[in-house]
Amino acid sequence: MSDTIAALSTPTGPSAIAVVRISGGSALRLAEGIFFKKNPAPRRTVRASYANLKGEILDDAVFTFFKAPASYTGEDMLEISSHGNPFIVQSILEDLFARGCRPADPGEFTRRAFMNDKMDLSQAEAVALLIDARSAISLRAAQKQLGGELGRRIGALSEELLDIAALIEAYIDFPDEDLPPEDKARIAESARSLAEKLSRLIETSKYSPLVHQGLNMVIAGAPNAGKSSLLNELLGQDRAIVSPVAGTTRDFISEKLILGDYAVNITDTAGLRDGGGEIEIMGIQKALEKIESSDICLLTLDTTAPVPALPDSAKKVMTAQNTIAVLNKCDLPSSKPEAFEKAFSEFPNVRVSCKSSEGISQLRNTAIAMIKEYHIRAAADDILVSARHAAALERAKASIAAAAEKISLDIPGELAASDIRDALDALGEITGKTDCEQILDRIFSRFCIGK
Repeated sequence: MSDTIAALSTPTGPSAIAVVRISGGSALRLAEGIFFKKNPAPRRTVRASYANLKGEILDDAVFTFFKAPASYTGEDMLEISSHGNPFIVQSILEDLFARGCRPADPGEFTRRAFMNDKMDLSQAEAVALLIDARSAISLRAAQKQLGGELGRRIGALSEELLDIAALIEAYIDFPDEDLPPEDKARIAESARSLAEKLSRLIETSKYSPLVHQGLNMVIAGAPNAGKSSLLNELLGQDRAIVSPVAGTTRDFISEKLILGDYAVNITDTAGLRDGGGEIEIMGIQKALEKIESSDICLLTLDTTAPVPALPDSAKKVMTAQNTIAVLNKCDLPSSKPEAFEKAFSEFPNVRVSCKSSEGISQLRNTAIAMIKEYHIRAAADDILVSARHAAALERAKASIAAAAEKISLDIPGELAASDIRDALDALGEITGKTDCEQILDRIFSRFCIGK
Protein backbone atom coordinates (compact mmCIF):
# COMPACT_ATOMS: atom_id res chain seq x y z
CA MET A 1 0.00 0.00 0.00
CA SER A 2 2.89 2.36 -0.70
CA ASP A 3 1.18 3.88 -3.73
CA THR A 4 -1.22 6.83 -3.62
CA ILE A 5 -4.82 6.27 -4.65
CA ALA A 6 -7.54 8.70 -5.77
CA ALA A 7 -11.26 8.43 -6.44
CA LEU A 8 -14.52 10.35 -6.44
CA SER A 9 -16.20 9.75 -3.07
CA THR A 10 -19.55 11.35 -3.84
CA PRO A 11 -22.11 9.97 -6.32
CA THR A 12 -21.48 10.54 -10.01
CA GLY A 13 -23.58 13.04 -11.91
CA PRO A 14 -24.28 16.79 -11.63
CA SER A 15 -24.35 18.12 -8.05
CA ALA A 16 -23.57 21.24 -6.04
CA ILE A 17 -20.35 19.77 -4.66
CA ALA A 18 -18.18 16.75 -5.46
CA VAL A 19 -15.50 15.31 -3.17
CA VAL A 20 -12.37 13.69 -4.55
CA ARG A 21 -10.36 11.71 -2.02
CA ILE A 22 -6.60 10.95 -2.15
CA SER A 23 -4.71 8.66 0.25
CA GLY A 24 -1.04 7.72 0.36
CA GLY A 25 2.46 9.08 0.77
CA SER A 26 2.14 11.64 -2.04
CA ALA A 27 -0.89 13.45 -0.55
CA LEU A 28 1.14 16.32 0.95
CA ARG A 29 3.21 16.79 -2.23
CA LEU A 30 0.02 16.90 -4.28
CA ALA A 31 -1.58 19.50 -2.01
CA GLU A 32 1.48 21.73 -2.30
CA GLY A 33 1.84 21.24 -6.07
CA ILE A 34 -1.81 21.70 -6.99
CA PHE A 35 -2.78 24.57 -4.69
CA PHE A 36 0.64 26.23 -4.21
CA LYS A 37 0.24 26.08 -0.41
CA LYS A 38 3.45 25.12 1.40
CA ASN A 39 2.99 22.83 4.41
CA PRO A 40 -0.81 23.21 4.72
CA ALA A 41 -2.05 22.93 8.28
CA PRO A 42 -3.60 19.49 8.92
CA ARG A 43 -7.38 19.26 9.28
CA ARG A 44 -7.92 22.88 8.24
CA THR A 45 -10.11 23.73 5.25
CA VAL A 46 -8.46 25.98 2.66
CA ARG A 47 -10.01 27.64 -0.38
CA ALA A 48 -7.71 27.74 -3.39
CA SER A 49 -7.62 27.37 -7.17
CA TYR A 50 -6.96 23.89 -8.54
CA ALA A 51 -4.13 24.16 -11.12
CA ASN A 52 -3.36 21.15 -13.31
CA LEU A 53 0.09 20.10 -14.55
CA LYS A 54 -0.16 22.60 -17.43
CA GLY A 55 -0.90 25.41 -15.00
CA GLU A 56 -4.52 25.68 -16.13
CA ILE A 57 -7.08 26.51 -13.44
CA LEU A 58 -9.66 23.72 -13.34
CA ASP A 59 -11.85 25.05 -10.56
CA ASP A 60 -12.17 27.26 -7.49
CA ALA A 61 -12.01 24.50 -4.87
CA VAL A 62 -11.66 23.74 -1.17
CA PHE A 63 -9.12 21.23 0.13
CA THR A 64 -8.30 19.65 3.49
CA PHE A 65 -5.05 17.85 4.28
CA PHE A 66 -5.02 15.07 6.92
CA LYS A 67 -1.67 14.05 8.42
CA ALA A 68 -1.07 10.38 9.19
CA PRO A 69 -2.10 8.67 11.38
CA ALA A 70 -4.94 11.10 12.22
CA SER A 71 -6.97 10.34 9.10
CA TYR A 72 -9.64 7.93 7.93
CA THR A 73 -7.13 5.55 6.33
CA GLY A 74 -4.30 6.16 8.79
CA GLU A 75 -2.21 7.53 5.90
CA ASP A 76 -1.66 11.08 4.66
CA MET A 77 -4.91 12.08 2.97
CA LEU A 78 -6.16 14.93 0.84
CA GLU A 79 -9.83 15.71 0.24
CA ILE A 80 -10.77 18.12 -2.54
CA SER A 81 -14.24 19.66 -2.74
CA SER A 82 -15.00 21.03 -6.19
CA HIS A 83 -18.13 22.09 -7.99
CA GLY A 84 -20.15 19.02 -8.95
CA ASN A 85 -19.90 19.41 -12.71
CA PRO A 86 -18.92 15.93 -14.01
CA PHE A 87 -16.53 17.50 -16.53
CA ILE A 88 -14.66 19.33 -13.73
CA VAL A 89 -14.51 16.16 -11.63
CA GLN A 90 -13.20 14.09 -14.53
CA SER A 91 -10.57 16.74 -15.31
CA ILE A 92 -9.37 16.69 -11.67
CA LEU A 93 -9.16 12.89 -11.61
CA GLU A 94 -7.26 12.79 -14.91
CA ASP A 95 -4.81 15.35 -13.56
CA LEU A 96 -4.30 13.35 -10.35
CA PHE A 97 -3.64 10.19 -12.35
CA ALA A 98 -1.16 12.13 -14.52
CA ARG A 99 0.60 13.17 -11.30
CA GLY A 100 1.12 9.53 -10.31
CA CYS A 101 -2.02 8.58 -8.43
CA ARG A 102 -3.67 5.23 -9.08
CA PRO A 103 -7.47 4.80 -9.36
CA ALA A 104 -8.73 3.34 -6.09
CA ASP A 105 -10.26 -0.13 -6.09
CA PRO A 106 -13.74 -0.65 -4.60
CA GLY A 107 -13.53 -0.23 -0.83
CA GLU A 108 -9.80 0.47 -0.89
CA PHE A 109 -9.94 3.52 1.39
CA THR A 110 -11.77 1.51 4.06
CA ARG A 111 -9.52 -1.48 3.49
CA ARG A 112 -6.50 0.72 4.18
CA ALA A 113 -8.21 1.99 7.32
CA PHE A 114 -8.61 -1.62 8.46
CA MET A 115 -5.04 -2.57 7.57
CA ASN A 116 -3.77 0.46 9.53
CA ASP A 117 -5.81 -0.51 12.64
CA LYS A 118 -8.19 2.42 12.36
CA MET A 119 -11.10 -0.01 12.66
CA ASP A 120 -11.72 -3.74 12.97
CA LEU A 121 -13.22 -5.81 10.16
CA SER A 122 -16.76 -5.73 11.54
CA GLN A 123 -16.58 -1.92 11.64
CA ALA A 124 -15.29 -1.86 8.06
CA GLU A 125 -18.29 -3.94 6.96
CA ALA A 126 -20.56 -1.51 8.78
CA VAL A 127 -19.38 1.34 6.54
CA ALA A 128 -21.11 -0.30 3.56
CA LEU A 129 -24.20 -1.03 5.68
CA LEU A 130 -24.35 2.62 6.76
CA ILE A 131 -24.14 3.87 3.16
CA ASP A 132 -26.89 1.47 2.02
CA ALA A 133 -29.22 1.91 5.04
CA ARG A 134 -32.76 2.65 3.86
CA SER A 135 -34.65 2.64 7.17
CA ALA A 136 -34.24 3.94 10.71
CA ILE A 137 -33.70 0.48 12.18
CA SER A 138 -31.11 -0.39 9.52
CA LEU A 139 -29.30 2.88 10.16
CA ARG A 140 -29.22 2.30 13.93
CA ALA A 141 -27.90 -1.24 13.48
CA ALA A 142 -25.16 -0.02 11.13
CA GLN A 143 -24.19 2.82 13.47
CA LYS A 144 -23.96 0.44 16.42
CA GLN A 145 -21.68 -1.91 14.47
CA LEU A 146 -19.59 0.98 13.12
CA GLY A 147 -19.18 2.22 16.69
CA GLY A 148 -17.42 -1.06 17.52
CA GLU A 149 -20.17 -2.74 19.54
CA LEU A 150 -19.83 -6.09 17.77
CA GLY A 151 -16.04 -5.94 18.03
CA ARG A 152 -16.28 -5.29 21.77
CA ARG A 153 -18.68 -8.20 22.20
CA ILE A 154 -16.35 -10.51 20.29
CA GLY A 155 -13.42 -9.23 22.37
CA ALA A 156 -15.24 -10.09 25.60
CA LEU A 157 -16.05 -13.58 24.32
CA SER A 158 -12.40 -14.06 23.33
CA GLU A 159 -11.30 -13.08 26.84
CA GLU A 160 -13.56 -15.76 28.30
CA LEU A 161 -12.07 -18.26 25.87
CA LEU A 162 -8.58 -17.28 26.96
CA ASP A 163 -9.54 -17.98 30.59
CA ILE A 164 -10.56 -21.50 29.57
CA ALA A 165 -7.35 -21.88 27.57
CA ALA A 166 -5.29 -20.84 30.63
CA LEU A 167 -6.84 -23.61 32.74
CA ILE A 168 -6.22 -26.21 30.04
CA GLU A 169 -2.64 -25.04 29.44
CA ALA A 170 -1.92 -25.26 33.16
CA TYR A 171 -3.06 -28.86 33.09
CA ILE A 172 -0.81 -29.52 30.07
CA ASP A 173 2.19 -28.01 31.91
CA PHE A 174 1.69 -30.40 34.82
CA PRO A 175 0.85 -33.70 33.13
CA ASP A 176 1.46 -35.77 36.28
CA GLU A 177 -1.43 -34.11 38.03
CA ASP A 178 -5.04 -34.75 37.20
CA LEU A 179 -7.23 -31.80 36.40
CA PRO A 180 -9.12 -31.13 39.66
CA PRO A 181 -12.89 -31.75 39.55
CA GLU A 182 -13.55 -28.09 40.36
CA ASP A 183 -11.52 -26.98 37.33
CA LYS A 184 -13.37 -29.46 35.11
CA ALA A 185 -16.64 -28.06 36.42
CA ARG A 186 -15.41 -24.53 35.82
CA ILE A 187 -14.48 -25.32 32.21
CA ALA A 188 -17.84 -27.03 31.64
CA GLU A 189 -19.76 -24.08 33.11
CA SER A 190 -17.72 -21.55 31.12
CA ALA A 191 -18.32 -23.56 27.96
CA ARG A 192 -22.08 -23.62 28.58
CA SER A 193 -22.14 -19.89 29.31
CA LEU A 194 -20.16 -19.12 26.15
CA ALA A 195 -22.36 -21.39 24.06
CA GLU A 196 -25.46 -19.51 25.24
CA LYS A 197 -23.91 -16.13 24.42
CA LEU A 198 -22.84 -17.35 20.99
CA SER A 199 -26.31 -18.77 20.34
CA ARG A 200 -27.93 -15.42 21.16
CA LEU A 201 -25.64 -13.68 18.70
CA ILE A 202 -26.21 -16.33 16.02
CA GLU A 203 -29.97 -15.94 16.50
CA THR A 204 -29.80 -12.29 15.40
CA SER A 205 -28.49 -13.32 11.98
CA LYS A 206 -32.01 -14.21 10.86
CA TYR A 207 -33.03 -10.57 11.42
CA SER A 208 -30.12 -9.10 9.48
CA PRO A 209 -31.55 -9.44 5.94
CA LEU A 210 -34.96 -8.24 7.16
CA VAL A 211 -33.40 -5.13 8.68
CA HIS A 212 -30.85 -4.27 6.02
CA GLN A 213 -32.56 -5.53 2.85
CA GLY A 214 -36.17 -5.05 3.97
CA LEU A 215 -39.11 -7.33 4.61
CA ASN A 216 -41.05 -8.77 1.69
CA MET A 217 -44.72 -7.74 1.64
CA VAL A 218 -47.22 -9.01 -0.93
CA ILE A 219 -50.61 -7.57 -1.82
CA ALA A 220 -52.89 -10.48 -2.75
CA GLY A 221 -56.56 -11.05 -3.38
CA ALA A 222 -59.24 -11.55 -6.01
CA PRO A 223 -59.37 -9.43 -9.19
CA ASN A 224 -60.88 -5.97 -8.70
CA ALA A 225 -60.50 -6.16 -4.92
CA GLY A 226 -58.45 -2.96 -5.08
CA LYS A 227 -54.91 -4.36 -4.82
CA SER A 228 -53.37 -1.87 -7.23
CA SER A 229 -55.28 0.98 -5.60
CA LEU A 230 -53.96 -0.16 -2.21
CA LEU A 231 -50.40 -0.16 -3.55
CA ASN A 232 -50.85 3.38 -4.83
CA GLU A 233 -52.29 4.51 -1.47
CA LEU A 234 -49.43 3.00 0.53
CA LEU A 235 -46.85 4.52 -1.80
CA GLY A 236 -48.60 7.88 -2.00
CA GLN A 237 -48.38 7.87 -5.81
CA ASP A 238 -50.03 6.28 -8.84
CA ARG A 239 -47.56 3.47 -9.45
CA ALA A 240 -49.96 0.73 -10.61
CA ILE A 241 -52.62 0.85 -13.33
CA VAL A 242 -56.12 0.79 -11.83
CA SER A 243 -58.88 -0.66 -14.03
CA PRO A 244 -62.29 -2.32 -13.52
CA VAL A 245 -61.24 -4.98 -16.05
CA ALA A 246 -60.31 -8.25 -14.29
CA GLY A 247 -56.78 -9.46 -14.96
CA THR A 248 -55.25 -6.03 -15.60
CA THR A 249 -52.30 -6.85 -13.33
CA ARG A 250 -50.54 -9.86 -14.83
CA ASP A 251 -46.97 -9.33 -13.69
CA PHE A 252 -45.41 -8.16 -10.44
CA ILE A 253 -45.13 -4.49 -9.58
CA SER A 254 -42.54 -4.01 -6.83
CA GLU A 255 -41.56 -0.88 -4.94
CA LYS A 256 -39.71 0.19 -1.80
CA LEU A 257 -41.85 1.37 1.11
CA ILE A 258 -41.01 2.74 4.56
CA LEU A 259 -43.30 1.62 7.38
CA GLY A 260 -42.29 3.34 10.61
CA ASP A 261 -38.67 2.34 11.24
CA TYR A 262 -38.74 -0.50 8.73
CA ALA A 263 -37.96 -0.88 5.03
CA VAL A 264 -40.41 -3.02 3.06
CA ASN A 265 -40.24 -4.45 -0.45
CA ILE A 266 -43.90 -4.37 -1.45
CA THR A 267 -45.25 -6.28 -4.44
CA ASP A 268 -48.63 -6.09 -6.15
CA THR A 269 -49.63 -9.43 -7.69
CA ALA A 270 -52.14 -10.80 -10.17
CA GLY A 271 -55.70 -11.36 -8.93
CA LEU A 272 -56.42 -14.83 -7.54
CA ARG A 273 -59.29 -16.49 -9.41
CA ASP A 274 -60.17 -19.54 -11.46
CA GLY A 275 -60.05 -19.23 -15.22
CA GLY A 276 -58.55 -16.46 -17.32
CA GLY A 277 -56.16 -16.66 -20.24
CA GLU A 278 -52.89 -18.55 -20.34
CA ILE A 279 -50.80 -15.50 -19.45
CA GLU A 280 -53.13 -14.57 -16.58
CA ILE A 281 -53.02 -18.14 -15.23
CA MET A 282 -49.22 -17.97 -15.22
CA GLY A 283 -49.42 -14.66 -13.34
CA ILE A 284 -51.73 -16.19 -10.74
CA GLN A 285 -49.33 -19.10 -10.21
CA LYS A 286 -46.45 -16.67 -9.74
CA ALA A 287 -48.60 -14.68 -7.30
CA LEU A 288 -49.13 -17.80 -5.19
CA GLU A 289 -45.39 -18.39 -5.15
CA LYS A 290 -44.85 -14.80 -4.02
CA ILE A 291 -47.34 -15.24 -1.19
CA GLU A 292 -45.54 -18.36 0.01
CA SER A 293 -42.16 -16.58 0.11
CA SER A 294 -43.40 -13.31 1.63
CA ASP A 295 -42.97 -12.12 5.21
CA ILE A 296 -46.32 -10.29 5.29
CA CYS A 297 -49.36 -10.68 3.05
CA LEU A 298 -52.01 -7.97 2.68
CA LEU A 299 -55.05 -10.05 1.76
CA THR A 300 -57.18 -7.45 -0.02
CA LEU A 301 -60.92 -8.13 -0.05
CA ASP A 302 -63.79 -6.38 -1.84
CA THR A 303 -66.45 -6.04 0.84
CA THR A 304 -69.15 -5.28 -1.76
CA ALA A 305 -68.69 -8.72 -3.36
CA PRO A 306 -69.45 -12.20 -2.00
CA VAL A 307 -66.93 -13.57 0.51
CA PRO A 308 -64.32 -15.42 -1.61
CA ALA A 309 -62.77 -18.81 -0.94
CA LEU A 310 -58.98 -18.78 -0.69
CA PRO A 311 -56.89 -21.18 -2.80
CA ASP A 312 -55.68 -24.15 -0.76
CA SER A 313 -52.05 -23.26 -1.43
CA ALA A 314 -52.65 -19.80 0.05
CA LYS A 315 -54.44 -21.18 3.13
CA LYS A 316 -51.39 -23.28 3.97
CA VAL A 317 -49.11 -20.25 4.40
CA MET A 318 -51.46 -17.51 5.63
CA THR A 319 -51.48 -17.15 9.42
CA ALA A 320 -52.24 -14.49 12.01
CA GLN A 321 -48.50 -13.84 12.16
CA ASN A 322 -48.05 -12.94 8.51
CA THR A 323 -51.44 -11.98 7.04
CA ILE A 324 -53.65 -8.91 7.41
CA ALA A 325 -57.17 -8.97 5.99
CA VAL A 326 -57.63 -5.60 4.27
CA LEU A 327 -61.37 -4.98 3.98
CA ASN A 328 -61.58 -2.57 1.07
CA LYS A 329 -64.43 -0.40 -0.29
CA CYS A 330 -65.93 0.06 3.18
CA ASP A 331 -67.13 3.53 2.14
CA LEU A 332 -69.70 2.10 -0.29
CA PRO A 333 -73.34 1.56 0.77
CA SER A 334 -73.28 -2.06 -0.43
CA SER A 335 -70.25 -2.89 1.73
CA LYS A 336 -70.69 -5.75 4.24
CA PRO A 337 -67.41 -5.76 6.26
CA GLU A 338 -68.98 -7.72 9.15
CA ALA A 339 -69.34 -10.82 6.96
CA PHE A 340 -65.65 -10.64 5.99
CA GLU A 341 -64.53 -10.08 9.59
CA LYS A 342 -66.38 -13.27 10.53
CA ALA A 343 -65.02 -15.26 7.58
CA PHE A 344 -61.41 -14.14 8.14
CA SER A 345 -61.45 -13.87 11.93
CA GLU A 346 -58.12 -15.71 12.23
CA PHE A 347 -56.33 -12.67 10.76
CA PRO A 348 -56.10 -9.06 11.97
CA ASN A 349 -58.80 -7.16 10.08
CA VAL A 350 -58.57 -3.53 8.94
CA ARG A 351 -61.40 -1.66 7.23
CA VAL A 352 -60.18 0.68 4.48
CA SER A 353 -61.28 2.68 1.50
CA CYS A 354 -58.60 3.17 -1.13
CA LYS A 355 -60.84 5.79 -2.74
CA SER A 356 -61.05 8.05 0.33
CA SER A 357 -57.84 6.86 2.09
CA GLU A 358 -59.92 5.86 5.11
CA GLY A 359 -58.16 3.27 7.30
CA ILE A 360 -54.79 3.42 5.47
CA SER A 361 -53.06 4.87 8.53
CA GLN A 362 -54.52 2.09 10.70
CA LEU A 363 -53.33 -0.49 8.15
CA ARG A 364 -49.81 0.91 8.34
CA ASN A 365 -49.88 0.73 12.14
CA THR A 366 -51.19 -2.84 12.06
CA ALA A 367 -48.39 -3.89 9.71
CA ILE A 368 -45.77 -2.18 11.91
CA ALA A 369 -47.17 -3.95 14.99
CA MET A 370 -46.98 -7.30 13.16
CA ILE A 371 -43.36 -6.67 12.19
CA LYS A 372 -42.44 -5.85 15.79
CA GLU A 373 -44.35 -8.78 17.23
CA TYR A 374 -43.39 -11.59 14.88
CA HIS A 375 -40.56 -10.62 12.55
CA ILE A 376 -37.89 -8.37 14.11
CA ARG A 377 -38.49 -8.66 17.82
CA ALA A 378 -34.94 -8.73 19.22
CA ALA A 379 -33.03 -6.98 16.48
CA ALA A 380 -33.91 -3.39 17.28
CA ASP A 381 -32.01 -3.27 20.57
CA ASP A 382 -29.35 -5.88 19.99
CA ILE A 383 -26.30 -6.38 17.81
CA LEU A 384 -27.05 -7.84 14.40
CA VAL A 385 -24.63 -10.34 12.89
CA SER A 386 -24.38 -11.18 9.21
CA ALA A 387 -24.35 -14.64 7.65
CA ARG A 388 -20.53 -14.47 7.60
CA HIS A 389 -20.41 -13.64 11.28
CA ALA A 390 -22.93 -16.37 12.11
CA ALA A 391 -20.88 -19.01 10.28
CA ALA A 392 -17.77 -18.05 12.27
CA LEU A 393 -19.76 -18.07 15.53
CA GLU A 394 -21.12 -21.53 14.73
CA ARG A 395 -17.59 -22.84 14.22
CA ALA A 396 -16.46 -21.28 17.49
CA LYS A 397 -19.42 -22.79 19.31
CA ALA A 398 -18.70 -26.27 17.89
CA SER A 399 -15.01 -26.03 18.86
CA ILE A 400 -15.86 -24.96 22.43
CA ALA A 401 -18.27 -27.90 22.77
CA ALA A 402 -15.60 -30.28 21.46
CA ALA A 403 -13.04 -28.96 23.98
CA ALA A 404 -15.47 -29.33 26.89
CA GLU A 405 -16.27 -32.90 25.87
CA LYS A 406 -12.59 -33.82 25.67
CA ILE A 407 -11.97 -32.45 29.17
CA SER A 408 -14.94 -34.39 30.58
CA LEU A 409 -13.62 -37.63 28.97
CA ASP A 410 -10.03 -37.03 30.22
CA ILE A 411 -8.74 -36.88 26.65
CA PRO A 412 -5.24 -35.28 26.54
CA GLY A 413 -5.40 -31.54 27.17
CA GLU A 414 -3.39 -30.72 24.05
CA LEU A 415 -6.38 -31.75 21.91
CA ALA A 416 -8.78 -29.62 23.95
CA ALA A 417 -6.37 -26.69 23.72
CA SER A 418 -6.33 -27.10 19.94
CA ASP A 419 -10.13 -26.82 19.90
CA ILE A 420 -9.97 -23.61 21.93
CA ARG A 421 -7.43 -22.14 19.50
CA ASP A 422 -9.77 -23.05 16.63
CA ALA A 423 -12.57 -21.22 18.44
CA LEU A 424 -10.37 -18.17 18.95
CA ASP A 425 -9.42 -18.20 15.27
CA ALA A 426 -13.09 -18.36 14.28
CA LEU A 427 -13.94 -15.35 16.46
CA GLY A 428 -10.88 -13.57 15.08
CA GLU A 429 -12.28 -13.87 11.55
CA ILE A 430 -15.17 -11.60 12.56
CA THR A 431 -12.97 -8.70 13.63
CA GLY A 432 -10.06 -9.45 11.31
CA LYS A 433 -7.67 -10.66 14.00
CA THR A 434 -7.30 -13.86 12.02
CA ASP A 435 -5.71 -13.00 8.68
CA CYS A 436 -7.58 -14.33 5.66
CA GLU A 437 -6.93 -12.55 2.38
CA GLN A 438 -9.85 -14.24 0.60
CA ILE A 439 -12.30 -12.96 3.22
CA LEU A 440 -10.94 -9.43 2.86
CA ASP A 441 -11.16 -9.55 -0.94
CA ARG A 442 -14.77 -10.71 -0.80
CA ILE A 443 -15.85 -8.07 1.73
CA PHE A 444 -14.24 -5.01 0.18
CA SER A 445 -15.14 -5.94 -3.40
CA ARG A 446 -18.76 -5.09 -2.51
CA PHE A 447 -17.93 -1.50 -1.55
CA CYS A 448 -18.41 1.45 -3.84
CA ILE A 449 -15.30 3.08 -5.28
CA GLY A 450 -14.17 6.04 -3.19
CA LYS A 451 -15.06 4.52 0.16
